[in-house]
Amino acid sequence: VQLQASGGGFVQPGGSLVLSCASSRNTLSAYSVGWFRQAPGKDREFVAAIAAINFNDRTYYVDSVKGRSTISRDNAKNAVYLRMNSLKPEDTGVYYCAATPAAPSTGVLGYNSWGQGTQVTVSS
Repeated sequence: VQLQASGGGFVQPGGSLVLSCASSRNTLSAYSVGWFRQAPGKDREFVAAIAAINFNDRTYYVDSVKGRSTISRDNAKNAVYLRMNSLKPEDTGVYYCAATPAAPSTGVLGYNSWGQGTQVTVSS
């Protein structure tokens, strides 16, 4: 699966961003899509995921973003979005989207296709 991540930027604490993960070649509804982030010097960590249509589009979030983030699909645009509100400096990092035809995983090894990453910087 070819994935293109976009939507990152520089945001002040408390602000919002919408990250997009799109595919021009594959039908994303057939894939579970996860978002991960990687801060400098740290491992890539799970942020959120949405299951493939075969798994009823269930959503999953890491506790640190739960309640202020929403992952969703727009099948007409063949895209998955991650909206993040009330952003904090600790949300800073490169955000990657990833896809798998299986059920979503919170681990990087659960995905076999990755986008190129988009930088999110939260700072005053």
